[in-house]
Amino acid sequence: MDLMTAAFWIALLKIIWVNILLSGDNAVVIALAARNLEPGQQKQAIVFGSGAAIVLRVLLTLFAVQLLQLPWLKIVGAVLLLWIGIQLLVDNDGDAEVHGHVSLLGAIRTILVADLVMSLDNVIAVAAAANSAPESLRVPLLVIGLGLSIPLIIFGSTLLLKLMERFPVIITLGAALLGFVAGEMAVTDAFVHDWVNTHLHELDYTFGIAGAVFVVAMGMWLARRHRSRSAQAETAP
Repeated sequence: MDLMTAAFWIALLKIIWVNILLSGDNAVVIALAARNLEPGQQKQAIVFGSGAAIVLRVLLTLFAVQLLQLPWLKIVGAVLLLWIGIQLLVDNDGDAEVHGHVSLLGAIRTILVADLVMSLDNVIAVAAAANSAPESLRVPLLVIGLGLSIPLIIFGSTLLLKLMERFPVIITLGAALLGFVAGEMAVTDAFVHDWVNTHLHELDYTFGIAGAVFVVAMGMWLARRHRSRSAQAETAP
């Protein structure tokens, strides 16, 4: 296995570039999940969550083509992503009981689930970039290339955490992004892709927008309902 060939370095550069382009949404979900932790735990959640997510992504990439051909997989993933987006938005309510984000393990769990779901499409691009190299080099390429993306995700997550403290609207925009990704993912599922492509091809972005609106509307409604219940409990004799 020769790591000094031109094919290896070309494929490695492709993987790194793909990860630069695709790491933005992952940085968003990591920052959202870690925002309610203590400053020291925020750093741990970002480092451990990013590292574990990269390992999962490597494993997922190895089986990407076969997995994405399974019907209903993306639809289930889209539903999970909608739920995560709503929960993260509800947790933004200052009076709300925060689910799974006041503990380090809870934040890491959310990061892993969200990253795994959001990577279903991303891994195809990474796998395609690795395919230009000889087969014996593909696994080392995936490990090295995705490993190098960890600092990028960590830096992006850390920057977003600081911005969220100054501009809370970023939290809502981040949750909307998860809803948008979920909407786009659902209509590319093997079970519905052909029908959607035939009958609703011109409405590709409509599903993403609908997912974003659904997450924000549902999250805000649940947050208001929780505040109302909390107010009633405080005024009750």
